[in-house]
Amino acid sequence: MPGHSHDRRAGVTGGVKRAAITGTGSALPARRVSNAELTAQVETSDEWIVERTGIRFRHIAGPHETTATLAADACRAALAAAGRVPADIDLIVLATATPDQTFPASATKVQALLGVPDCVAFDVAAVCSGFLYAIQVADCMIRAGAHSRALVIGAETFSRILDWEDRATCVLFGDGAGAVVLEASDDGSRGILATRLHADGRHNDLLYVDGGPSTTGTVGKLRMKGREVFRHAVTNLSAVLSESLAAAGLSAVDVDWVVPHQANARILDATARKLGLAPEKVVVTVDRHANTSAASVPLALDAAVRDGRIRPGHLVVLEAMGGGFTWGAAVVRM
Repeated sequence: MPGHSHDRRAGVTGGVKRAAITGTGSALPARRVSNAELTAQVETSDEWIVERTGIRFRHIAGPHETTATLAADACRAALAAAGRVPADIDLIVLATATPDQTFPASATKVQALLGVPDCVAFDVAAVCSGFLYAIQVADCMIRAGAHSRALVIGAETFSRILDWEDRATCVLFGDGAGAVVLEASDDGSRGILATRLHADGRHNDLLYVDGGPSTTGTVGKLRMKGREVFRHAVTNLSAVLSESLAAAGLSAVDVDWVVPHQANARILDATARKLGLAPEKVVVTVDRHANTSAASVPLALDAAVRDGRIRPGHLVVLEAMGGGFTWGAAVVRM
């Protein structure tokens, strides 16, 4: 359908100032699991989990729920919020570390589930930072004039790669998906103002999965050295927040909301303190969703948009750090 694809990209020129978020959406598996329920599986307690992480609940995907189905549900909500239909989309970028299959890209499954005509669709793998990586990729493609409307998604089913006998990790993660519609805009008052991304592959052994097609031929399970990850997270996240704000010509006092990766409540608190940000400016959903990896930032963003906290005109900073290590931040005027 090359003609249709061309029509959807019509009017996109080099004069586009930036890409703007015009709709948000999210999706969670039907099953919600409390800390108390986990105590029947592993030796832990609600008090231990809450004190160290702030997590009280997480959602776990059922047999018929996958990364792609959750992603598609989140996209439907985002499209409705933006007043768009699937045929309006010409780019799908899905951030995930838990694809439905080794290949093809789960983004193409989302395309098929939504009924999006011929478009560009691919996955991005940067673990918990994946949504930030996907946002920058889509932003650059829109600014270049190649595309006009994108679905940018973070979706995970981390429950499928957890070692349910390892109480240090299995209590931390959950499943879910979040999505935004990103559109070419010449409205100078809104859009993505700056993004900054980083990676340092020397820290592979601090947070990784012990399997893969090219090594073990298996999916593997998640492994993490939590104390070391915590230390790197606070340092890297506070630095990239400051860096992205400086790139946009702004400072912490200009920020209305920080939407961080929801890994651990203590990391969120420590990062906010290091930047001198008021805790009430930080969107927190880790208590309800646990760590949903690439899905956590768009899930939290959608929650704060839908409950009325984040409104048009607000300056929002998105940030995340994940295995690799990878980390990044984006400054967005809603």
